[in-house]
Amino acid sequence: MKELIYFDSRNPHCKSPFGSVEQDREMTFKIFVKDGVYVSDVELHIYEDGADIPYVFRMSFNCKRGDESEYIVKVNINKVGLYWYRFLFKTENGEYQYRREGDDFQFTVYDKRYVTPDWIKGGVIYHIFVDRFCKGQDKSAVFNKNGVLKQWGEEVTIVDSDGVFRANDFYGGNFQGIIDKLPYLKKLGVTLLYLSPIFKSSSNHRYDTGDYEMIDELLGDEQSFALLIKKASEMGIYIMLDGVFNHTGADSKYFNKFGSYPTLGAYQSKQSQYYDWYDFYNFPDEYHCWWGITVTPTVSQRAKSFRDMISGEGGIIDKWTKLGVKGWRLDVVDELREDFVVDIREAVKRNGEDNLLIGEVWEDASNKVAYSYRRHYFQGKELDGVMNYPFKEAVLSFVMGGSAVGFENTVMNIVENYPKQSLDVTMNLIDSHDTARALSVLSGVDMSGTDKAYRRDFVLSKEGYDFAKRRLVMASALQFILPGVPSIYYGDEQGMEGYEDPLCRRTLDWDNIDKDLLSHYTKLGDIRKNYKAQVCGDTYFERQGDLLILCRKGKKGILKAVANNTINSQTFYYPNAKKELLSGEKTSGECFDISGGEIKIFFGN
Repeated sequence: MKELIYFDSRNPHCKSPFGSVEQDREMTFKIFVKDGVYVSDVELHIYEDGADIPYVFRMSFNCKRGDESEYIVKVNINKVGLYWYRFLFKTENGEYQYRREGDDFQFTVYDKRYVTPDWIKGGVIYHIFVDRFCKGQDKSAVFNKNGVLKQWGEEVTIVDSDGVFRANDFYGGNFQGIIDKLPYLKKLGVTLLYLSPIFKSSSNHRYDTGDYEMIDELLGDEQSFALLIKKASEMGIYIMLDGVFNHTGADSKYFNKFGSYPTLGAYQSKQSQYYDWYDFYNFPDEYHCWWGITVTPTVSQRAKSFRDMISGEGGIIDKWTKLGVKGWRLDVVDELREDFVVDIREAVKRNGEDNLLIGEVWEDASNKVAYSYRRHYFQGKELDGVMNYPFKEAVLSFVMGGSAVGFENTVMNIVENYPKQSLDVTMNLIDSHDTARALSVLSGVDMSGTDKAYRRDFVLSKEGYDFAKRRLVMASALQFILPGVPSIYYGDEQGMEGYEDPLCRRTLDWDNIDKDLLSHYTKLGDIRKNYKAQVCGDTYFERQGDLLILCRKGKKGILKAVANNTINSQTFYYPNAKKELLSGEKTSGECFDISGGEIKIFFGN
């Protein structure tokens, strides 16, 4: 029976409009049945997420074309939520259910008031691990920590002499260093700086917050930060902070395990005003902490005073957003209660409706289940976008030899499942502070069975580097053309290597820059700027041989990123091509050679 039925949820002839819809938007469903079986009735069954009983819509016979019968139904749903659907056929041989392979089809109905910021669409994000980006001259930036301040370029510490990793080696990257490099970032096409945590902390990564109200003294002070915001804004660049609200540091004014702060911390006394922020199993040394890491005790989000401090009037979100912060990225957002995420969104947006809220999600965020609860990130009351890890995996897999069809399916699943306004502000990364560097991954060097010391000391040969670099050129080009906003992890544009944390967090070597790679990234930034209508337009794929052809259509033209991940040259047919953007050359003719391992980006009609 299945082979006699045609329905493609991505084909506008079958479902219109495509993908997710706003409340009260009419949807049209069409399904096509070939001759060969008598069909007495066709029904569309739509299930609200979590429901066992569907809404049933009888489909009407519409017309017959050749050997196919077309059935149609129009549906209007005004309740916000996640929905699943399938088709039921009543035939002479009984009933038959038509579903997507392995599951029902999906769509989201989102609040009609749901909008996301336009300023970030078509832009470029640059992700800075602040301690390691650039060290500027600033008298307000002082080292006052338990740890070691290393020379810039000195190797990172993987464990201390006693075998413990404390993340307490520092290099002094600071706000002034970022200010010094703003012209560099502007030329790269950056429109948003995503900074790793900047609040006072005992570690170099600062995900163990010591005081949400204070800038870490090694970065500068509040005046230094305000100056960064001002100088960046003058160049059309905004600032997004890392909001770490699931846990604090054990070494914090709130927990104060080591007595570093003058406050009475929760670890010190049950009489502490912060005691109910944490869950103790056996006071004071056994407590709930993030993934069992005792330096990051988890905050109980039932604690009203904590939530008020973060998202209440005059709280942490207000303080820094009023200073000029334009966006927040929520660390481990799937570990936050949804009502807390709602409160955070309200705080971010009350300081400006065009402020941005991004969440760290590693899977498809439209149907994410975390700790047995379905999440509702894209229905209008929570996030604007997420970190797009599914695209990361699709890009790296394809560039390393994966199929074009597999890439297309992964990408189109996300494109279909996310509301377009959410999709347009997702962070498209190919690596981050939590993963190995893209260049190292793309080298294809097998590191299984090695220890971290070996991986720390490993450097690609010239041949290995050139091979990985060619792959990175392809990966970054796809990253910049995919729907969403490309996020460059600092130094990728200069050819930085490194495996897992902390090896992916080395200092950036400003004296040894891969100028060819930097030029490539600069061209990609120019494409984002000059072809904004296309990179914010519709997404679809074409197929010609083994080529991957990613198309972005705007009102006045189409971008086609054509990638060949095979070893053989292939021919691409595009009679309406006007220009190849990476070379800057005007095109002539209809057929173009795409060498093995090469990517080209064409603009045409």
